[in-house]
Amino acid sequence: MFSVRLSRFLCLALFTPWFAAAAIPATPRNTSDIDRVLAIVNDDVVTETELAARLMQTKRQLVLEKIALPADEILRRQLIDRMVVERVQLQAAERAGIQVSDADVDRAVDDIARSNKMNVSEFEKRLKKEGLDPQAHVDSIRTQIIIHRLVDREVNSRVTVSDAEVQDFLQTHPQGTDIEFNLSHIFLTLPEAASTETIQAMRRRADDIVRQIKQGGNFEQIAIANSKGETALNGGAIGWKKAGQLPEAFLATLNALQPGGVSEPIRGPNGFHILRLNQRRGDSIAGNVTQTHARHILLRRSEIQSLDDARTKLVNLRERLLHGEDFAALAKSNSEDTASAANGGDLGWANPGLFTPEFEKIMNNLKPNELSEIVQTPFGLHLIQVLERRSRDISEERIQASARQQIHSRKANERYEQWVRQLRDEAYVEYFVDETN
Repeated sequence: MFSVRLSRFLCLALFTPWFAAAAIPATPRNTSDIDRVLAIVNDDVVTETELAARLMQTKRQLVLEKIALPADEILRRQLIDRMVVERVQLQAAERAGIQVSDADVDRAVDDIARSNKMNVSEFEKRLKKEGLDPQAHVDSIRTQIIIHRLVDREVNSRVTVSDAEVQDFLQTHPQGTDIEFNLSHIFLTLPEAASTETIQAMRRRADDIVRQIKQGGNFEQIAIANSKGETALNGGAIGWKKAGQLPEAFLATLNALQPGGVSEPIRGPNGFHILRLNQRRGDSIAGNVTQTHARHILLRRSEIQSLDDARTKLVNLRERLLHGEDFAALAKSNSEDTASAANGGDLGWANPGLFTPEFEKIMNNLKPNELSEIVQTPFGLHLIQVLERRSRDISEERIQASARQQIHSRKANERYEQWVRQLRDEAYVEYFVDETN
């Protein structure tokens, strides 16, 4: 089997592998006039034709991943819920003015093909051979990039980590940045303000699921049938996570498990979690890294400035820079990154992984004093100039940076769950099929 998952810059969080397999296409809009409506989501609908396409592709993907197929009604229920949440997110992205160009999608498709050691043409042929629709794959990638940018804007960019949080983590978990866990997950949700009876009933259901697994039940099938987590259709597989990315309750449980072990139900703010530890490994932190000193000018899309307007303005600024105008002066008067604009766009010395992958990829290919073309990231449009590079032993700094990144990831996961629940609660959703809890 070959990998059809998006490259790492589209992969987010503990419970959010939304940018999953290409086998799950974006929702088609070529439905017939008599197509059955399964759900209304604000001013949009989920139809039987769309669900049938997702069902077929999801079943093919599960076969490729060697996960035993559950009953169709189980997959239908999971897929309708996922499609509803996807619709709500896409609508939020449209309101926010988030767009994805054909060039962005083409780059993502090329990245995926190259990660599978193929060119795009070879990759499309392989998709067809596996029974997957290449155009549906492209449509799915566009949808996933849009949602990724929305989440980056509404969730990730709003999470901060204090120095005190980093120090507390390192004192409590001195080896925390070195350890990773490969885990799978089943999540049973509770409604807000759940009654004592509802909580007790869900606890009994969680206990029963654990009992089924420990008596030889297939974890992946049980996850698909029961989990409300974002990884449900992957058989609950989350993959590798560093210690700091995990909630304290998860970490304490995983440290007590042997590979293959399954936890008792863990009560969280929104429900019960069941974990399976697949593998554990250490990750040594190398001392020497290449640091980059760069500066940039950022323009954002806004109500008074379209993306095309911002691009045109940056094209003009780039021409002025190429003709010898001072970068720092233009950054101070034009850049919408207020933190760096005051310093002439200076971003200081940066370790690998500090910036968004789109930004860092271009930055890493620039020579000192070279000026980039216009670069688009979830934050807007940039002009980047690298000033200098250096190699430095930053073992201690890297440990702290790793801890900070892990804590940020954990807090972003928690914020994401709250954000999605709020989006879903604020949307008008009406089902025309039986909805299960």
